[in-house]
Amino acid sequence: MPTLRNLRNVGALKSLRVPGLGKAARRVPRGERSRFSPRDLLAESVAGILQRPARSALTALGTVLGVGTFVAVLGLTATTSSQIDSRFNELTATEVTVEDTGGEQPEFLANAFPADADRRIEALGGVREAGVYWPVRLGPGTTVGAAPPSAGAAGEEAQVVAASPGALAAAEPSLAQGRTFDAYHDRHGENVAVIGSGLASRLGISTLETAPAVFVGDRAFTVIGIVDDVERKADLLLSVVVPRTTAEKIWGGPQSGERAKMLISTDLGAARQIASEAALALDPAHPEHFKVVPPPDPKTLRGSVTSDLNQLFMLLAGICLVIGAVGIANTTLVAVLERTGEIGLRRALGARGRHITVQFLAESGALGALGGLVGTSLGTVTVVVMAVHREWTPVIHPATVVTAPLVGLATGVLAGLYPSWRASRIQPAEALRR
Repeated sequence: MPTLRNLRNVGALKSLRVPGLGKAARRVPRGERSRFSPRDLLAESVAGILQRPARSALTALGTVLGVGTFVAVLGLTATTSSQIDSRFNELTATEVTVEDTGGEQPEFLANAFPADADRRIEALGGVREAGVYWPVRLGPGTTVGAAPPSAGAAGEEAQVVAASPGALAAAEPSLAQGRTFDAYHDRHGENVAVIGSGLASRLGISTLETAPAVFVGDRAFTVIGIVDDVERKADLLLSVVVPRTTAEKIWGGPQSGERAKMLISTDLGAARQIASEAALALDPAHPEHFKVVPPPDPKTLRGSVTSDLNQLFMLLAGICLVIGAVGIANTTLVAVLERTGEIGLRRALGARGRHITVQFLAESGALGALGGLVGTSLGTVTVVVMAVHREWTPVIHPATVVTAPLVGLATGVLAGLYPSWRASRIQPAEALRR
């Protein structure tokens, strides 16, 4: 193979054949304009990447992480959103709360709910359960214990909630032991209580076979049920729930500033209709005494929950893409310096500056696209594995899978702009002297 030292004239240089160069660049007859076909461009780019496979793989790693994070974030966000929608439909979309405002003179109307409030609301179409509840205001120093104060046992500070049977049913409790109180207990003002599993653990109550009692101050209440979990009103797990009439007999009705509320459980799709009818059903003469809180709009709920996730993880994906772009730019620039002689030889054989620019842009773009493809695959696998582990349905939009490799390609091309421009500025004579 002839070398540059053996060349005697420019004509010999023009007819030089160099293995590894493009077809158009290997032989450029005198007077013919040089060309760089797409086929040669692809072949040269692949050859440049495979020349140092380990370094190329490490260079593409940043893009793999960035694109993989991009796909995983969008996929997990979409999957989580579908779960939020499902959870919303099952619980939040079937819950209505009614607050007692007491009108313009609340001091004269401690409890605007009528005695038969549960029955009035449950008569509306689409209502499953409904009941009134309020927090009981205890005296200073009043504690809750599993033994009478005279026994010397230390009491716990716990909330006591007065509730009608319908309020407990609307909370949809899961009982670990026993049962909830019913209309009989409420009608006769029985001293019974239902406690949450958290409070039961603190009080040392593990079974109902011994008919345990809790003492609120010096008042004893027989525990008839231990609630393990609730779908609504999670604070009940740390509370002592007693019948409404019992609370009124011992402590009186709800106090100013802690007015009664009503919890309504509805069929799916009926909540907003119930919200529009509840105040009139409770008191047709004074519906203004009640403030009805309908369920929030599902789109607003989903948007508020997923917005924070999108912002946080998209920032992380952007950082990974920037790291990948810097890695590609650095490797491409080093390749330009290492291949100065090759660039000079190409220029001497007729390659133009734009040919050199396109070649190095193609190499950096190929690295970015390869990283994008691998990252898309890893991101998709991550979403599927997480969804299967959580027993969710994986959701990945087709636009995400199509766009992600293009993001990698764009990252590679942008990262290779400066190194490619610098390579195109190398003069043939200077390069060959090196």
